[in-house]
Amino acid sequence: MAGRLAGKTAVVVGAGQTPGETIGNGRAMALLFAREGARVMCVDRVAARAEETAAMIKGEGGDALAFEADIATAAGAASVIEVAKAQLGRIDILINNVGIGGTANGRDGPAQHADESAFDKILEVNLKGMWLTIKAAIPVMRADGGGAIVNTSSLASVAGGNQIAYEVSKAAVNRLTTSVASANARHHVRCNALLPGLMDTPMAVSGIANASGRTTDEVRAQRNARVPMGEMGTAWDTAYAALFLASDEARFITGVLLPVDGGMSVRIG
Repeated sequence: MAGRLAGKTAVVVGAGQTPGETIGNGRAMALLFAREGARVMCVDRVAARAEETAAMIKGEGGDALAFEADIATAAGAASVIEVAKAQLGRIDILINNVGIGGTANGRDGPAQHADESAFDKILEVNLKGMWLTIKAAIPVMRADGGGAIVNTSSLASVAGGNQIAYEVSKAAVNRLTTSVASANARHHVRCNALLPGLMDTPMAVSGIANASGRTTDEVRAQRNARVPMGEMGTAWDTAYAALFLASDEARFITGVLLPVDGGMSVRIG
């Protein structure tokens, strides 16, 4: 089915990606949405990454623009929505694909080992930034008669034990999602979240390889072995799930936390 987003506008926050061998979730979403007919605003903290994604869309004949913003600040989040409204005319879809793990500001880890600085930074970006963007977008969507918000959470929001800050931030994203869905259903503003499991993306595979001193092939094999379906998913799996939730096919779906994980979340024991 072609043109599932024909006539729609989409703001993809986190549309750039870190360097790596594969494609990231945000870039895959932006490309797929454009292929399905949406005008796409590619937002990233790093301008060059947003511009690269927008150029890829234009190279395929799609309609895109790039915008640089740090959504962890109220001004940055507000600027995304202001520019999107001005450039696109309306905002039908908002994709919140933001998330960091341990940073140069400190390490994440089990509760007894994580650094306070990392905890603060991870929650600032993963949770506060997402809330600030949603906060700015809701009045615009309500005024225009509705819209679809899709947040990228993580399977780590309900499982794990080695990244307390990341896990807590994504668990909070789940509750942010259901709260926004509940408060805005009568305004036809839908809000759902994706919970990706182990995915073969640059941030995951290349990031772990660089941090651990292993090759990407070693990291990829170890992660593949943990997935019930035998291999990790790709960013395209995340993107197609987001496409459904953002489209009118999901017009009666809100407040859903959708695992995209190859069966990892249903495994017990």
